[in-house]
Amino acid sequence: MNPGAIVFDLDGTLIDGYDAIEEALAHAVKTLGKEPPGPGRVREMVGHGLETLLEQAVGPADAAEGVRLFRDYYPEVAIEKSRLLPGVPEVLERLARQGYAMSLASNKPLRFSRLILESKNVAGYFRGFAGPDATHAPKPDPSMLRALMVEIGAAPEATVCVGDMEVDVEFARAGGCRAVVLPTGSRSRAFLETAGADLLIDDLSELPDALALLWRAPFAGGSAH
Repeated sequence: MNPGAIVFDLDGTLIDGYDAIEEALAHAVKTLGKEPPGPGRVREMVGHGLETLLEQAVGPADAAEGVRLFRDYYPEVAIEKSRLLPGVPEVLERLARQGYAMSLASNKPLRFSRLILESKNVAGYFRGFAGPDATHAPKPDPSMLRALMVEIGAAPEATVCVGDMEVDVEFARAGGCRAVVLPTGSRSRAFLETAGADLLIDDLSELPDALALLWRAPFAGGSAH
């Protein structure tokens, strides 16, 4: 038995987009007359939504203007400075052949996620896309996840969320789903061992076989509330 759906995270899971984020963030922060955080710090800050990222970088008072500056600049570097992680097209193709319905839920603004995946020629593997907007709060709030499950007709017990951070596990649990994490983004393997996921894998190439094992394991379910 295969899960009905896989909901992927983007940054650190399917792409390495930290150079693009770092450059756009530096532009926004410098324009506001402040010192941008270093590359290592940016990697740690990413993952909780653009508004949170800018609040951390420039403070609450300047966050809204920082978001505007970031959004204006980011498309200039998003494609060139974002790359698919190794094996992504092959894994997506294998999962599609196995009959998985795949969607994407990222705390990155939706138009940027689409822009990057379309430019890398893998957007066609996904049946649904979600990002924070007026009706969907950022992860770990499960509203994006619930909307995607409704869109493709998948039940929570038949859905797996795949990501690189503890917020992806919290997101899955809040929607009543299983969670798989991998240390290819902003969190180490040692850190992710404590994140409470159903499975921890080392890279995406392990995912198809790992899912076969996961689906045979008992699952008590997360909170669907």
